[in-house]
Amino acid sequence: MRIGIDLGGTKIEAIALDESGAILSRRRVPTPTGDYVATLNAIRDLVLLIEDELGQSGTVGVGTPGAISTRTGLIKNSNSTVLNGRPLDQDISRTLGRPVRLQNDANCFALSEAVDGAAAGVRIVFGIILGTGVGGGLVVDKRTITGRNKIAGEWGHNPLPWPRDNERPGPDCYCGKSGCIETFLSGAGLRRDYHARSGKNLNADEIELVATAGDRHAQECLDIYQDRLARSLAAAINIVDPDAIVLGGGLSNITQLYSALPALVTNYAFSDGIDTPIVRALHGDSSGVRGAAWLWPIRSSD
Repeated sequence: MRIGIDLGGTKIEAIALDESGAILSRRRVPTPTGDYVATLNAIRDLVLLIEDELGQSGTVGVGTPGAISTRTGLIKNSNSTVLNGRPLDQDISRTLGRPVRLQNDANCFALSEAVDGAAAGVRIVFGIILGTGVGGGLVVDKRTITGRNKIAGEWGHNPLPWPRDNERPGPDCYCGKSGCIETFLSGAGLRRDYHARSGKNLNADEIELVATAGDRHAQECLDIYQDRLARSLAAAINIVDPDAIVLGGGLSNITQLYSALPALVTNYAFSDGIDTPIVRALHGDSSGVRGAAWLWPIRSSD
């Protein structure tokens, strides 16, 4: 049995999978706000509750915002700031009394979709999350590729490729730079663009809805969003050339993306044609917690 933990800013979710990927149990609790020790205890309690329910123990994988620094062994870059500067993997392992595996939540998302999701059956998968932030994970042969500095897949903090004059220098990013892909392609970026044109505050779902109803400003924003996403994906394809790209996060629900993106990407990528499938995540919001469960080695027969 494999147990996955998705450690989010507002909730901690746990799932138990059998070797085929079938869900045996699933539970969630609110994340203790600003309380590191209580967070560790909540993870422990979820694992023990599931194991007691099912009458068996399992491996434990954890998906978390941020990553473990190769220099310090402590969490870095987490928007759940109570985790930063903490030896989270060691502390969870100590609290549970067993080894755990911990990875960035975007890596878990990509792994889930590569193992038994929208990109099952291909070798190289680039999974991206378009939501509050813009994250990414790279998986090869059902194994996450984290890189020497544990930042592989962090495409959201590269500059927007081929920027137009009106896109320079770009919005300020929390990372300390400006013009990052994340500042344009996050939910906040789309809302900001629509507000600048219409004076209205709508979220991504609402913007797509009013665009479908004929709102000119909304459709202009979506057209620009798609072009920026295409430029950003083309740059990633030029470097990695994955067999599939899987979109997750709230903005992956914008249905226009999947018909328009392939042709737009071809305009920018360094090739005479691009046939990379760009698909929506099969497991949706469950991908992160499922990917955490799959962090332990997969049998060669899988």
